[in-house]
Amino acid sequence: MSWGRWPILQVALDQTSLEEAIRIAEKVSEIEDIWLEAGTPLIKSEGIKAVKRLRELFPDKFIVADMKIADAGRVESELAMKAGANMVIVLGTSATETIQDVVETCREFGIKVMVDLMDLSNPLEHVE
Repeated sequence: MSWGRWPILQVALDQTSLEEAIRIAEKVSEIEDIWLEAGTPLIKSEGIKAVKRLRELFPDKFIVADMKIADAGRVESELAMKAGANMVIVLGTSATETIQDVVETCREFGIKVMVDLMDLSNPLEHVE
């Protein structure tokens, strides 16, 4: 599984059909340094099973769960981790406590965190 080499190509699977997302993932999975992102539309339409299915089909790929976590940071991070995600995404506009919950949970379980800076006017506000 590649995630330490750069550059990395992150392919956002933002489809609403798991079957369609899998077809796209199959086409790009030959690329060595690639991350497969279970996009927000995919997770909302198909549920966390989308992450689980990507993990089953692509066990050697880095899987990102774009959960856009806004609250319940621990619960949502655990859902993604148990489904096989290597990384979860939390909204930078979330409460600092939520972001901290996500970071702590991901550290505990050994997965990565990405903070989505969308609509965030002062990204350094949450950094400590």
